[in-house]
Amino acid sequence: MKIILTDAKTVTQGDLSLEPLKEFGEVVVHELTAFEDIAETVRDADMIICNKTPLNAETLRYADHLKYIGLFATGYNNIDTEYCSAHGITVCNAGSYSTDAVCQHTFALILECMNRAGSYNRFVHDGGWKNSKTFSPFVFPLNEISGKTLGIIGYGSIGKAVERVALAFNMKTLKVRRHDETDQSFVDLDTLLRESDIVTVHCPLNDSSYRMIDREAIAKMKDGAIFINTARGGVMDEGAVAEALKSGKLSYAGIDVLETEPMAKDCVLCDIDNCIITPHIAWAPMETRVRLMGIVCDNIRGFLNGKPRNVVSN
Repeated sequence: MKIILTDAKTVTQGDLSLEPLKEFGEVVVHELTAFEDIAETVRDADMIICNKTPLNAETLRYADHLKYIGLFATGYNNIDTEYCSAHGITVCNAGSYSTDAVCQHTFALILECMNRAGSYNRFVHDGGWKNSKTFSPFVFPLNEISGKTLGIIGYGSIGKAVERVALAFNMKTLKVRRHDETDQSFVDLDTLLRESDIVTVHCPLNDSSYRMIDREAIAKMKDGAIFINTARGGVMDEGAVAEALKSGKLSYAGIDVLETEPMAKDCVLCDIDNCIITPHIAWAPMETRVRLMGIVCDNIRGFLNGKPRNVVSN
């Protein structure tokens, strides 16, 4: 069994061992693979394990032996599942491995917007406190999270985890209604946008969610609302978010994902003071990646035993 990893550097930079994969055959590791090199790189693969490598009719055109694609990710929009299904290639993702990590990072961003711990830390290290005339210099605005309304768009495992933490903070929550829910915290999207102090996105990226947070959506939000995105960059119109931050329509945004990653040199969100940006690392604590490797190996084991799990295409 020849197993080819196309973008191992997106999962480990030497801190996470790839040894567990050797249980299943010969492992060929590529740190990163340029798009134009993918087809040749995976030509003789029986299995491909990847994170964000685009795998479609063009990049898989020589992969005649390929039977399995395993993802170091929950999202699989980089995989042409129709092509894989037509060619008998099973695709398995790693569902729910990062729920706790993404929930944790969501609140790290929310709390930074509310408490400005990073900003105050820089203030202190730049000598601001030493030169202050008061013991508590009110340099940056602070707000309590208790009593605020958190609008959660996307109510899968991460959305549910975020709600549990929000309730522990004594927040109110709203979720987008998908079915005939009796829980009054389920509302339509317009109501959620209109009534939430903080809007956080946890839905997958697809045709219906692409750039759903656009100028029209932001216009419906409260003046001074906070926007958090730890889902996918494509769910927001970055230009609209940038305009809202500069105008004050949004008081802050906490962003972990962008439509172009790594960040484009001309990204409109760069250098906006009230936009906190982290480089797509919500999912990446060591414990989370160890769990991810376990799920990927379990998926391969299940496939080889004729009982594939976490299947998104076969």
